[in-house]
Amino acid sequence: MSFLRIGGAALNQTPIDWDNNQHNIVQAIALARQDAVSILCLPELCLTGYGCEDLFLHHWVADKAWEVLVQILPYTKDMAVCIGLPVWHEHRLYNCACFIENGKILGFSAKQFLANEGVHYEPRWFTPWPSQKQSTIERDGNTYPFGDLIYQVQGISVAFEICEDAWREKERPGYRYAKQNIDLILNPSASHFAFHKSTVRYDIVIGGSGKMNCAYVYADLLGNEAGRIIYDGEVLIAYKGNLIQRNDRLSFHNVEIVAANIDFNTQQTSHETLTEDQREKEYEFWEATCVGLYDYMRKAKAKGFVLSLSGGADSSTCAIMVYEMIRKGLQELGAEQFITKGGFSDLIDAQSILALSTDEQAKKICGVLLTCVYQTSRHSGEDTFLSAKELAESIGASFYQWSIDEEVESYKDKIQTALQRELNWQQDDIALQNIQARSRSPIIWMMANIKRSLLITTSNRSEGDVGYATMDGDTSGSIAPIAGVDKDFIRHWLLWAEKERGHVGLRRVNALTPTAELRPSEQTQTDEKDLMPYPLLAKIERLAIKNRKKPLDVYHQLENEWTDKQQLKQYIVKFYRLWSINQWKRERIAPSFHLDDFNVDPRSWCRFPILSGSFTEEINELLNA
Repeated sequence: MSFLRIGGAALNQTPIDWDNNQHNIVQAIALARQDAVSILCLPELCLTGYGCEDLFLHHWVADKAWEVLVQILPYTKDMAVCIGLPVWHEHRLYNCACFIENGKILGFSAKQFLANEGVHYEPRWFTPWPSQKQSTIERDGNTYPFGDLIYQVQGISVAFEICEDAWREKERPGYRYAKQNIDLILNPSASHFAFHKSTVRYDIVIGGSGKMNCAYVYADLLGNEAGRIIYDGEVLIAYKGNLIQRNDRLSFHNVEIVAANIDFNTQQTSHETLTEDQREKEYEFWEATCVGLYDYMRKAKAKGFVLSLSGGADSSTCAIMVYEMIRKGLQELGAEQFITKGGFSDLIDAQSILALSTDEQAKKICGVLLTCVYQTSRHSGEDTFLSAKELAESIGASFYQWSIDEEVESYKDKIQTALQRELNWQQDDIALQNIQARSRSPIIWMMANIKRSLLITTSNRSEGDVGYATMDGDTSGSIAPIAGVDKDFIRHWLLWAEKERGHVGLRRVNALTPTAELRPSEQTQTDEKDLMPYPLLAKIERLAIKNRKKPLDVYHQLENEWTDKQQLKQYIVKFYRLWSINQWKRERIAPSFHLDDFNVDPRSWCRFPILSGSFTEEINELLNA
């Protein structure tokens, strides 16, 4: 048999980080050459980075991308490689895959369908290319084919579906190519991570290769590219309806490459069919957040994280995830590479910990990268203090404790003097709660500044829904790693982490009832008493925000699950009212990761007016039903 080796590579790129992006591309080509790969697919817009946003509208960005592309051409000797970049053509910007063979540009395939939902806003920058249209483009005195192209390379026919092109089931370019007996389709992608999304990708890639009777290579971006969006780095190779090669997703490496052998004459492959790589939601949250935190820290040039550790579920999740980031990174990269790549070799000597086990190394590094502070008040309980202390000790984090009572009393005294009255819980409940959260913010920020670290804010998505957080208090921070998931999931994940990841330090956390601890203890404040049961909140949220249902429709969807119909109505009313008046808070949530199939971050998924009619008529419709 005469096998042709085809491959795909995932790359961890950064917007307009030209040296990094070029280095990763060249490294992928070198690794492919070592593996005898003849045709290599690299991800969408891998030269500039996918997350450039309005930088794409700056003409110099595409010009610079062309300069770097020309520098890469000599590295493609005796190979065919596709590289994604933006290209201006006839005063319009196109998302293109440049196909190169043996140092020469064969043409530019332009994306035909632009992603314009959820986290994607491609039509703001790019123009879709018309189906079956071909043109030419001139660069540096040379003319190249441009548009909807089919290439003849290495004795086979090759065409492109660029990410979103393949998601348009009824309009997929591949179906047209199949009628022309295409041999190979390359799919350079920038497909963001979301829970269980691989299931859909498998259908697109494996199912698509079967329907189109061809070989199919899918190559995604990898890691936290620009701050909010995490990419799986998934590389899949399928042939005529069978998956024959795939990689491990969400790697800490900058380059992940896989390849497969196919004889296009005999239609044989040397690989056995692989099973799909399905993982539970808790596991996916763990692996995605680990990579997301590491890339965010190193690309922000930060020296670690600072966390106000309350002993509750949210802050404990953040602490565990920093430790797990370290442990997973060490397992994949080793101590020396993890420290060097992370940019904190000035803080810890890798040689000094090489003799330790991975877990011992992780604790040593965690003591340097994670600073936790328990900021007590007169309303704090012994249970939460012990919960925070034991958790920090179990992962090796630096741990401090101090009281905020003096600061709170100082603020109260000033207001009481100005108003000439005593503040009390009956009249001033919200203000007395908020001043405690806000008093914690300046000093923890000071610690973060001194440590040159990122301040973690611990808001979850459920709190973002209803504004159950103090602006400039517990929402203060540089990054909000769990703002993309709901509180009910966080509680389940902590139980999973205690059992599956061996975190015995979570035993006290998992035994506690979630509470803000901002009211006097005799009031027995709990989060669910203030709001509603978290599982119900999560169901209302999904129906109202993800599925875009009005209040009455949400009620009809849930009424058979709830005995007290009036109580259910009141919970739904509370959700919509709190949602509508708290958009200004969501506008100011620290950058968060997109993890689920939706989120409430107005910068990435859910835009809502700051001022609105607050669903007044829709709520009345529900109450009168």
